[in-house]
Amino acid sequence: MKLKSLIRHETFLALMLVTALIVLAFQSDRFFTVSNLLNQGRLMTEVGLIAIAMTFVIATGGIDLSVGSILGLVAILTGVFWNNIGLPLPFAAIAAIFVGTMAGFGNGIIITRFGVPPLIATLATLALYRGLAEGISQARSVRGYPDWFYVLGQRDVLGVPTQLWILMAVAVIASVILAYTTWGRTVYAIGSNEVASRFSGLSVEKTKLALYTLSGFAASVAAVIFVSRVSTTRSDMGSGIELDAITAVVLGGTSIYGGRGTVLGTVIGLCLIQALKNGLSLAGVKGDGTIMLIGAVLILAILASNIFERSGTRN
Repeated sequence: MKLKSLIRHETFLALMLVTALIVLAFQSDRFFTVSNLLNQGRLMTEVGLIAIAMTFVIATGGIDLSVGSILGLVAILTGVFWNNIGLPLPFAAIAAIFVGTMAGFGNGIIITRFGVPPLIATLATLALYRGLAEGISQARSVRGYPDWFYVLGQRDVLGVPTQLWILMAVAVIASVILAYTTWGRTVYAIGSNEVASRFSGLSVEKTKLALYTLSGFAASVAAVIFVSRVSTTRSDMGSGIELDAITAVVLGGTSIYGGRGTVLGTVIGLCLIQALKNGLSLAGVKGDGTIMLIGAVLILAILASNIFERSGTRN
């Protein structure tokens, strides 16, 4: 991992974020307000939790396309376990999270034990888990959750959305683990050269299995927060969220080839994407224009990262 290149990329990305905030603030007087910014933090929490876990996965050279389907499956199971089976809601949520975590574990087993490429394995389970969610739900939603359940998705703690506290805590812990622990260095080593890592005695299979399980767990927790925020469960929840998470991770400087990336970069990338979505919407820009601009920003950031990396290599 080229630390100098990473710092340059994150600095460049932070400058892009500051520039975007300034420009968007002039486009709408509603954008740069405390209430709006906190609300955007509330809206990006589910993607953020998934993106942080995805940073670890992509840093090993892998990918997880099934997280959106796991989110939808856990969301509908939370409602079914509570409303149909009669479990107390806390136990229903825990049981649903367990199922989602095992779904991630299943991804890891397919990839590590059977040697299926992550792209193919998680593309298949994307369809499998989404199909399970739709089959279980039978196109019915579950509503009427008790008021205390909305603390996770609709309430504040010290004036800050509850889920934003969760996201910040997870980001700090994950950043420390990835940057300063032996396990974090193992993640980078696997992404840089998996064969050499295996010959060096590193637990390649165990690490990858743990990461895909962690990815399933993150998507499951995001699902419960999502249900709390929107007050209902549907089988289509989480559709496309994997693309938003991957975009934030790649925009944040994590290499899709593995061996490089930071949680800080992912968080900055996530904030930039959310700021563009919200700011352009308030400015009256249509959805397709927002998508085009985010794509252009992603390309610009990747090009800048490649230039910085080549510069660091020469030095």
